[in-house]
Amino acid sequence: MILTVTLNAALDITYRVPRLRASATHRVAEVSERAGGKGLNVARVLAALGHRSVVAGFAGGPTGAVLRQLLAEDHGPGTVVDALTPTAGASRRTVGVVDASSGETTQLNEAGPTIDRSEWDAFRATYARLLGDAEAVALCGSLPPGLPVGAYAQLVREAQAAGVPVLLDTSGEPLRRGIAARPDLVKPNMDELTGLTGSTEPLRAAHDARRRGARAVAASLGPAGMLLVTADGSWQAAPPRPVRGNPTGAGDSAVAGLLSGLVAGEPWPERVARAVALSAATVLSPVAGEFDRAAYEDLLPRVEVSDGAAAA
Repeated sequence: MILTVTLNAALDITYRVPRLRASATHRVAEVSERAGGKGLNVARVLAALGHRSVVAGFAGGPTGAVLRQLLAEDHGPGTVVDALTPTAGASRRTVGVVDASSGETTQLNEAGPTIDRSEWDAFRATYARLLGDAEAVALCGSLPPGLPVGAYAQLVREAQAAGVPVLLDTSGEPLRRGIAARPDLVKPNMDELTGLTGSTEPLRAAHDARRRGARAVAASLGPAGMLLVTADGSWQAAPPRPVRGNPTGAGDSAVAGLLSGLVAGEPWPERVARAVALSAATVLSPVAGEFDRAAYEDLLPRVEVSDGAAAA
């Protein structure tokens, strides 16, 4: 079983409009709702790849009820098990507006409910129980109000104490605190990596992140793919051709690829190739948490993996 943690789960709403213009009224051509948040997207992709996936975190209020109902009704390939902890406050919503004329997406994210001490304690009890069956765990996304900024660092240490490999995918101060707890892998994008290290050079920034505590760093480079820096070496992987579409959830699919490769025992270059192929195939899908399977199977053997020193 692979466990994903989404402390700030959301109801993801995606609007498609013919053309997005500021200060204008728009007719929505298409709307979709999904149970979302980074870890839920990761779990959905893992389930589609054939892994048993369990999601933990928080959900509450009317929004949380819809989120959990949609998760239960998701009849895509594979099943995601709901182990979310109830909260008194309502789960947040995220709204993505896709401009059909350009393919670009504008994202609006709410902050989330305030989590109190009893809810945090209840989640931690669930987390400790689930770690007993987990092959790997991913800690994903922002922290809702009320949680300590070191929450992810605490969860990293608990996973390590249980002997479970842990991947951290967050940003800002939660990333800074979490990385000091020495997670097995972190997956920042370049903006997050620059915010952590102050460097805009991918290879230098990734090595700096390892010095700060990460055992390995998989840095998303957008259309250029991914840079992976580990104790065993560094690699850069890129899709064989540019892809255009909705990038929402592409980073989450990359996390799923890294975790899938980990539990399969693949070497690092194959893990990063899988991550890049899944990320690109997600850009070609209309909503987060899904990927174009035909595109993934076509792209995977053609992802170009090279020496990571070229990213300097």
